[in-house]
Amino acid sequence: MIEAKVGEGMTMVLDRSVESAIARLLQIGGRGGDPHETARRLSDVYPTLRALSQATVSDLCQIEGMTKKKAEQLLAAFTIGLRYVEEPKVETPTIRSPQDAYELLRDELRLLNQEHFICLYLNTKNQLIARKTLFVGGLNSSIVHPRDVFREALKLSAACFIAVHNHPSGDATPSREDIEVSERLVEAGHIVGIACLDHVIIGEDHYVSMKQRGYMNG
Repeated sequence: MIEAKVGEGMTMVLDRSVESAIARLLQIGGRGGDPHETARRLSDVYPTLRALSQATVSDLCQIEGMTKKKAEQLLAAFTIGLRYVEEPKVETPTIRSPQDAYELLRDELRLLNQEHFICLYLNTKNQLIARKTLFVGGLNSSIVHPRDVFREALKLSAACFIAVHNHPSGDATPSREDIEVSERLVEAGHIVGIACLDHVIIGEDHYVSMKQRGYMNG
């Protein structure tokens, strides 16, 4: 039976599933008694996770079957768990437009002296799963190969993506190569089933959306 939320002070009653988890921890390295019996004895003495987390190594070593090494492992696991609970949640960006992509990467890309080709991989809600820098240097349709772009998309189980790259000259006007890359990404997306929503080119203080320019309507 679970009494309360782990995130609010770890007041979970040590039921069988928690005992089993503790037993698995106790199986890792070092000698000692039967880990399942030791976990049961721990739950008799420390009936909640709060009580168990406040025990010292010396306290735990009083339990039959516990060794110093196992006690340290158990308390280390509690420390990691508490850090996870206390860690502030990072808000996941939602990318719904080329403006969103531009604002996300503008400060990073606009002053670079080499072209960087980045893909923003998104889920079905257009939330950012990952951003991957796939190519650096002079970009053209032979270097930016859809195979590499979609390999990452499949690995991440992305629903769609937005391609972004910068023009070190500061002028975001699309080149012939930019147009070719955009067309190839759209074509490959139709085959793979993962849409390239846009290809955004970032200049010094502005951007160009290849979608809005009509280069990605195939």
